[in-house]
Amino acid sequence: MALGAAIVPRACRRWLRTDLLVLRLQKLLAGAGHGSRRCIEDWIRAGRVTVNGKPARLGDRAQPGDDIRLDGKPLAAGAVGQAHAVLLYNKPVGEVTTRADPEGRPTVFDHLPPPPHGRWIVVGRLDFMTSGLLLFTTDGALAHRLMHPSAEIEREYLVRSRDLLSPAQLRQLHAGVTLADGDARFDSVTQARIEGTHAWYRVILREGRNREVRRLWQAIGSDVSRLLRIRYGPVPLPRELGAGAWQLLPPAIHEQLTLAAGGPNEARRDDEPAVWRAARERRRAAPSRTTRRPAGAGKP
Repeated sequence: MALGAAIVPRACRRWLRTDLLVLRLQKLLAGAGHGSRRCIEDWIRAGRVTVNGKPARLGDRAQPGDDIRLDGKPLAAGAVGQAHAVLLYNKPVGEVTTRADPEGRPTVFDHLPPPPHGRWIVVGRLDFMTSGLLLFTTDGALAHRLMHPSAEIEREYLVRSRDLLSPAQLRQLHAGVTLADGDARFDSVTQARIEGTHAWYRVILREGRNREVRRLWQAIGSDVSRLLRIRYGPVPLPRELGAGAWQLLPPAIHEQLTLAAGGPNEARRDDEPAVWRAARERRRAAPSRTTRRPAGAGKP
């Protein structure tokens, strides 16, 4: 008998096999960066996913060696038990944040090193004319949580405005303006320096809507001539990292990003069935039935 089988109780051996080797299908694919867990659940309900030639069902489990397909096309399932990597890239102007561009423009993925395992998943996007910090990770679940609006991760930018903003315009950016997709505002707007007729501002917001900084500027009657992201959550853009250069970050950064996105407990709950989540929310909403016994009650 193998040593592990001899000293580990049967129930624990079953838990170890399930937790370390086999994962719920939606968590395995989300961790590999194929989409959010809920999006993958929708694929499964629609009958679009197969595992080893059989239609997948909600609750099915899989492991990296299985043949997993979406609409007949293979999906890489990543690796289990390996430490996830995080990479920082200083995006130059003139690259798109996609794996392939129909117009043939260069993409940010063209210049990245091979990942240690799995594939690189980009955390957020920067438009064609915006430069600066982009994060990539092999942890798909973390990437989705960092980008989710509920995480409220700070994004910090340097903005070069075509003109000097008036006090009224600055107050408007703080108070908020109405865009086509809803109200938006900066948490912070501070003037950095003035260059001739242009002015630089340092701004912070907690959303990642499409071209949000530029649209906020346009909404107050001004325009952005240059935009550079210098921080995403706890990770700043190193001053010594030139445009088009990348840097593998230490494992501690993955832990910091996990905490910024809600902590490891939220990551573990990502695998629980929807019915469990619903039951937990009902318990939270229900008034407590626990009553405290008065001091001395029941005593002689």
